[in-house]
Amino acid sequence: MAEHHILVVEDDTHIRRGLVDALESEGYATQQAPDGRKALAQFSAQRVDLVLLDLMMPEMSGYDVCRELRRINPGVPIIMLTAKGEEVDKVVGLQLGADDYITKPFGVRELLARVDAVLRRCRRVPESVPEPGNYRFGAAEIDRKKYTSQLVGKTSPLTSREVKLLDFFHAHPDEVLSRDDLLNAVWGVEYYGTTRTLDQHIAQLRKKVEIRPATPRTILTMHGVGYRYVPAVP
Repeated sequence: MAEHHILVVEDDTHIRRGLVDALESEGYATQQAPDGRKALAQFSAQRVDLVLLDLMMPEMSGYDVCRELRRINPGVPIIMLTAKGEEVDKVVGLQLGADDYITKPFGVRELLARVDAVLRRCRRVPESVPEPGNYRFGAAEIDRKKYTSQLVGKTSPLTSREVKLLDFFHAHPDEVLSRDDLLNAVWGVEYYGTTRTLDQHIAQLRKKVEIRPATPRTILTMHGVGYRYVPAVP
């Protein structure tokens, strides 16, 4: 019996079959969906440990599907597949809750490495993570049960990746954390990607915890190194 169940959402039949063959050759159990509506139906009806989600699909875009998946299950890992190279598309996907993205065309080895890395991270029990509940993060109030941030009366939803980042910052106040520190702690030591993904997540996170995201006072950039969390708002 396969250990992990992966839902492959891709409207191109040939690409979908290729993805399924590659995953099943590694021992994964797979489900297939040619569009977003069928993907959501399968996700609700069956066990899914990870979703490979195409961005450009008829009827429902990958963005819409990602948003709905996050509403149903904030913690399920999502890797977006996109033929577009523009940074704005990746940023929107990450903002909606995707854990990673792969730009087409990509190699089978890269795909399998990313899938394996995400699933390994999910199996590990994070260290120094507070019990579910609320804590202050600068001027914001973080609710880990509801995956929300409340800042000056505005409530913003948080993705599972954003909560992990907040938890790690919160556990290391006033420490300069390198990009590698953050990637290893939140994405995992087997992360197969660039630090740009981290920077994009931080940019989106600041919009939810900083009063003035353009001039942050809580998550500070340490140029050439990484970031530092300042608990007290100056």
